[in-house]
Order: sequence, then structure tokens, then C-alpha cells
Amino acid sequence: MVSRFVLSLVLLIAAVQLAAADPRRCLSGEERRTAVRSHKLVPLAKAISRVRAHYPGDLVAVRLCQEGKHLLYVLTVLPRSGKVVTASVDAATGVLVGGS
Repeated sequence: MVSRFVLSLVLLIAAVQLAAADPRRCLSGEERRTAVRSHKLVPLAKAISRVRAHYPGDLVAVRLCQEGKHLLYVLTVLPRSGKVVTASVDAATGVLVGGS
């Protein structure tokens, strides 16, 4: 009984630390519309092209997120290898800034 409690506590602490370590916050629908209307973002099609050039496969999800002062397109791709890849593209410049 005590070991289950300790395990649950350890898992809870780990989850909180992971959440705190990721400063990225994805925008709501209204926030996305406002950002697109500002005309300061590259077209989503350009971001998708950049990601597909590096990670060919099926596009599973696309989000527009804020990390610090930067907006990022965060794209989730399922390549033929079956290992899910999350790639980030700077929404202002269209530069691929990360992928895993």
C-alpha cells in the first residue's frame, strides 16, 4: 500500500516537472485567428513543406504555439518508420527550428 502511494507521488512529481519544463503554450482558436490576421506569419503551407522535406510521412497534427516571444508551428508527423516526429517551425520566418 505504501509503495503504491510512493510510486504515485513520484509519478505526480515527474509530471509536474515535465509540465514546468515546457514553456510552450499553444494558442486557442481565437488567438490563432488573431495571429493570422496580423499578417506576421508565414503561410502554414510553407511550414508544412519545410517539415515534409526533412520528415516525409503523414501529417497527424498542426498547432500554433507560443514559446517565449516567438510563435511556432508545431507539426506532428508519422513517418513510414512508425516513430512519431514533432517538428517546430518559426512561424515568423518559416525556418525549421527543431524536430524529434
